[in-house]
Amino acid sequence: MELTVRKNFVFEKNIAMYLEEIARDTKKSMTALLQELIEERYKQIKVKKRKEAFNRIKGSATGLLTDVSIQSIKADKNV
Repeated sequence: MELTVRKNFVFEKNIAMYLEEIARDTKKSMTALLQELIEERYKQIKVKKRKEAFNRIKGSATGLLTDVSIQSIKADKNV
């Protein structure tokens, strides 16, 4: 059984009306809609954070074992 937590939110009147309309049109509860939206947004944020972390470490291993990078070795070769 999944644990649930009750939270109360205060929305601007027009946002509350939009939520009610979307719930009616999709035949879903407002809770289900908000859960879906939050999960979707959370996944987007996690992907963004992972990309940022990858970009921070990208290239950090270049020349790790020697002072020579793979790129410079390739450039020195006569292929």
